[in-house]
Amino acid sequence: MELLRQIHGYQFGSSLALLFPTPFALATLVLFVWSLGPALKGTVGFSFLVWLRITWALTLIPGVTGVILALGGAKVPSATDVGGGLTKYGLPYDPSRDPEHWMYAAFSLLTLYIIEVLVKGHMVDHRRGLKFLPLATLFLYGCAYMVGRVAVLPGSTPGS
Repeated sequence: MELLRQIHGYQFGSSLALLFPTPFALATLVLFVWSLGPALKGTVGFSFLVWLRITWALTLIPGVTGVILALGGAKVPSATDVGGGLTKYGLPYDPSRDPEHWMYAAFSLLTLYIIEVLVKGHMVDHRRGLKFLPLATLFLYGCAYMVGRVAVLPGSTPGS
């Protein structure tokens, strides 16, 4: 179980962690920057699709380990009281953060699917769909960032 916790909870420890706290958030930030090209050119290159697949992998690895941990009864650190009403990070625990973590993870998966639809041209004209690609990838980055943030920091209702 400890290996699953380490895989699922991996975070960058540098000052850049403010922009991208996890590998998933970094991958989505790169995807956002990269999406500007296809939106302007109207075509998607092979390298963008490869990075999109890498982003899927960096989404599913913590996602699958998170489901396994949740089935074992684990909750995000910000929602876990380790004693004295504090989390392992020394902040007030907030039980409402666990459902938020799941919500942002679900939004991330849904947004990745929408990006696939836009890139492949299903249900939407291909060139028109690519114009929405930066918006979708920016939303994905926001969700990925919040997945990491709500796991660590308390919300507006700590200790309730």
